[in-house]
Amino acid sequence: MRFAPLLVGVVAITSLTGFGTTPKTFNQGYSDGYTVGYNTTCQVRGTYLDGDWDSTPYRKGYRNGLRAGVRACRHGGRPPEYPRRRWR
Repeated sequence: MRFAPLLVGVVAITSLTGFGTTPKTFNQGYSDGYTVGYNTTCQVRGTYLDGDWDSTPYRKGYRNGLRAGVRACRHGGRPPEYPRRRWR
């Protein structure tokens, strides 16, 4: 029974940190790709990503998002976090 507190501590830490990361999804890849495409094409700033290149849905989303971000920049679009506002 001397090891009971130690066992409880190990179980608590393990449950909080998890056993690994889940693969990133298509939507996360699209968002990352859009950000890189828009920022690079419009020369806003450099973007650092920690992409999950082993995940097929992430890679597909990234490619689609990259194209959409470049297109948005070239056609005067704004990134999603800055929506257009109409002033009256």
